Amino acid sequence: MVAGPCGPRQVDVQTAPGVQSEVGVHMTNNLSQPVNVYVVNMGSEIFLGQVPANSAQHLDVAGVSSGSSVTLRARTADGTKTYARNDVQLTGTYSWQVP
Repeated sequence: MVAGPCGPRQVDVQTAPGVQSEVGVHMTNNLSQPVNVYVVNMGSEIFLGQVPANSAQHLDVAGVSSGSSVTLRARTADGTKTYARNDVQLTGTYSWQVP
């Protein structure tokens, strides 16, 4: 019987490359407080991110295929106001601003 070396073996660990969504929302928030942005697809509300007051941000829409008809929602951080855009055809990047 022959025994091999018993030392630790070297392992190379890498992360997979990021997958970029094929659709997104360019959100411009003209309000004086942040808004939480959501997409509603087939009855499910998906949180996209928070856009700070008086700023613009690109938000990837993961899990929604290009050409889908969705509803976009933006809710103020304090929950007092909600803005919606219905029947949005998501292809590429959709630009939206509130108010």
